[in-house]
Amino acid sequence: MTRVVAFLRSFLPPLVFGVGFLTAWELVVKGFDLKPYFLAPPSKIWEMFTTNFDLIWGATKVSGTNALVGLLVGAAFGVVMSLLLSRYKVLGEIVTPLAIALNAIPIFVLVAVLNNMFAITSEVPRRIMVTLVVYFIVLVNVARGLTQVSPTHVELMRSYAASEFSILRKVRVPNAVPYLFTALKIAAPASVITAFVSEYFGGSQNGLGSRIASNIANSKNAVAWAYVLGACLLGLTFYVISTLLEGVATPGGGARRGKRRTRPL
Repeated sequence: MTRVVAFLRSFLPPLVFGVGFLTAWELVVKGFDLKPYFLAPPSKIWEMFTTNFDLIWGATKVSGTNALVGLLVGAAFGVVMSLLLSRYKVLGEIVTPLAIALNAIPIFVLVAVLNNMFAITSEVPRRIMVTLVVYFIVLVNVARGLTQVSPTHVELMRSYAASEFSILRKVRVPNAVPYLFTALKIAAPASVITAFVSEYFGGSQNGLGSRIASNIANSKNAVAWAYVLGACLLGLTFYVISTLLEGVATPGGGARRGKRRTRPL
């Protein structure tokens, strides 16, 4: 019963808000007699989504694969680099400003450069772009989790002559796990956004981004919104999976972890 109540508290408010928002959208379009080229109603978007489902699914698989590859590779690089930065402060002083500068470069600039480095039909530039975005998000969050540990815990470990590796394994890494999943919940939707935005700047025209742009250019706004719906569902899927993984890896959630941290060593 408790789980049912917790489920309803988590999902009922956004569900009610979503239904209310779509209903208001539908009523505004029909009430003000807005033209299809200006704004399509949700009912028409859903009709186009079901009619073109096979095409949308094909484009979603392309963008989803690029996002997934970039998410996994970027998260792995971010975790490894965070471990190195937490161990070697000099390396952190060198790498962190470079990572910030690289993340500040606009997507279209990097994608244009990467597209010139690979074949026109290659998906590698988009995957590299997703990797870079995810890498920075994971790097910042995990590095904070590895360094912002309780000084009392570290001092206690050192009083027992624990090695730096033991401190890393028993103190820093457990403290960084919640930060990692926070980063993944941010990076998962961001990977999808980066994947299909990167398609606007060249490469194969077979993903969600290119299909959205082409349909808008041909004044097929309802069809374009149907592809946007596919992108939204893809981003939500990535987010839900990252949340489920957090629940499996950290049973009991943040409240229980907080209780464990306050317990005497």
